[in-house]
Parts: sequence; structure tokens; C-alpha cells
Amino acid sequence: MSTRKIALVVGASGITGSNLAHELIKQGWLTYGLARNPNTELTDLQPVAADLMNPESLQTALSTINPTHVFFTSWMRNETEAENIRVNGTMVRNLLDALAPKKSVQHVALVTGLKHYLGPFDAYAKDGFLPETPLREEHPRLDIENFYYAQEDEVYAAAARDGFTWSIHRPHTVIGKAVGNMMNMGSTLAVYASLCQASGRPFRWPGSKAQWEGLSDVTDARVLAKHLIWAATTEAAHNEAFNVVNGDVFRWSWLWQRIADWFGIEAVGFDGTIHPLEDELANDGPLWQEIAEKQHLLEPDLTRVASAWHTDLDLGRPIEVMTDMSKSRKLGFLVFQRTDESFFDLFTQLQADRIIPANSEIQQPELV
Repeated sequence: MSTRKIALVVGASGITGSNLAHELIKQGWLTYGLARNPNTELTDLQPVAADLMNPESLQTALSTINPTHVFFTSWMRNETEAENIRVNGTMVRNLLDALAPKKSVQHVALVTGLKHYLGPFDAYAKDGFLPETPLREEHPRLDIENFYYAQEDEVYAAAARDGFTWSIHRPHTVIGKAVGNMMNMGSTLAVYASLCQASGRPFRWPGSKAQWEGLSDVTDARVLAKHLIWAATTEAAHNEAFNVVNGDVFRWSWLWQRIADWFGIEAVGFDGTIHPLEDELANDGPLWQEIAEKQHLLEPDLTRVASAWHTDLDLGRPIEVMTDMSKSRKLGFLVFQRTDESFFDLFTQLQADRIIPANSEIQQPELV
């Protein structure tokens, strides 16, 4: 009987899923990537097209696939949190119900995020929902509807029924490459900087004073991928929830200037007023299309490379947000990633892949 690990990555077209699939394949796993429109760019990823809201679609798509490890990185945004709960809880339940008869699943890893502590989109980081920071895994659930809780509960129920182990992963803002993703701060800032570069306007801080001055952290998609595999294959990490971030902290007042320097543009810091990026980019669609045509970029649609609404939520928070990683460290996960390099690596990749325009005259800043 083969002992090869077989991974099913749900949401393999997104930032988290695509980086995870790449790392699994690199480590020798047989890796399936499930999505409505599967990623076919990654060599050796076995694409699986299925609709998580359609049990029959899942049964058909998974009929010959018997995964040992399931990594659930997918979600769907809806108009209300009640609908988020219904839809996203159903997607997890449908998948695990479809796999249950196979009795092949040993571990299920679920990726959620810091909205576990900060509240859902319609109550996000508002008065009454401001947690103590640093955020720690033992913080109790908020007394409010949250689709992350519904997803967790579906995993717990299926684990009790089917006998697999589980892990919950709560990253901060994930920095990594994906096109057409709904939440992508790294690409959004790269696009904003490129637009500033092309138009000559300053790279203006869009967020709050608290975020500008306070401590923060982020999660490199490569770190998250390694964390997911570590928890899935480390007995001491089974049946636990974990925060996962790069391991350093920074202030945006420092990082904003470094990003501007990387692109060779003028940085403007907090001026007493929030300037939402969604408003800043609202009329830039034609300019981006013009840039894309001149520079032969692959994606001329601004809305597919920038998600300003999500970046505004993160950078507009009324509190500083940083995350405790000591639980993972104590159990042996020691991967560390410097955050400015997370952004610079992403920018370099986006230029190489013709997602944003390249500029050979831009000199990356020296590390200090």
C-alpha cells in the first residue's frame, strides 16, 4: 500500500492555495488543486474543477481522488454576514461530506484569518470589537456572527464523525502573487505605486493614524504554505488553532517609504485624514489599460490586479494590530520572513511575470 501523501488544495487559484500547491509539489506530494476555474499554470498540479456549493459536482469531480490531507483555503464573499455564514459553512460541509465515504482523509487544515479576533466585514475593527493586542489564539470568540466560526464548527463536526485530525490557521494580511484575487494588498500597493509612477502623483498613505504609527505584521504566502504543511504533518500541532505571521513587526510609517523608494516615487505619509484607496483608484481604469497596452502587461483590467476595498479595511483600522506566534514557535515552527523583503520579492515577481510594468532604472533600497 502506498504511503505517499496526497493533498487536496481547495481554492488552489488564490494567493494561499497557489503558493501552498507549489510548496507541496516541491516537497514531493501528489497535489490536486480544486477550484471552479482551476490553476493550470503550475506544473504537476492536478486540476480539479468543481463547485463547492453543488454536492453532485463535488462527488463527480472527486470520484477517483482519495486525499490523505485536505487544505481548505477558499471562501466566497456575500452581501451580509448571515449569508457569509450560510454559504461558507455549506462549502466546507459539502466538501467534507463528499470525502467522508472514502475514509482516506487523515488531516484537514482550514485557513481563516484575523477577522476571528477583529470581527467580520460589517463590524470590522469597530468600537465594541477591538481586541487586546497582540492577538493570541486563546482569545475567546466574539459574541457576534462570524463565518470563520461557522467554517471551524463544520471542521470540528466532521472530524468527530470521521476521525481525522485538524488544524486552524489564522494569518494576517497575506502577501503573495495571485491575479483576480479578492484580497491582495501586495498587488494592490504595487499597482497603486505603478500608477503613481506613470502619472507623477505622490504615493499617498490611504489609511488611519493608528495604522501609520502603530506596530503591525503580515503573512508571507510562502510562510503560510510551510506552516500549513508543518501543522498537517506534526503530531504535536494536530487539533490546534494557530496564528501565523512572518515573525517580525514593523510600522507602516517605515515600510511606506521603503515601498516608495523601491518604485522610485515620492511618499506622502499620514496627513490627518484617511484617503481611501478605493476612491484614489476609482478613475484609474483607463490609465491602467493604457499602461498595460504600452508595457505589454498580461492583465489590463485594474479590478483584477487591485483590491482597494480590502486594503482600505486593513490600513484604515483604528488600532494597531500585531499577532503572537509563540504557540507555533514553542511547538517547533521556526520559519521567519523579513516583511519588507516579502513585498520586494512580490514586486520583483509581478514585474517578471508582466503583471506590473518593469523599470530597469528602479534601484531596490539597501536593507537597513
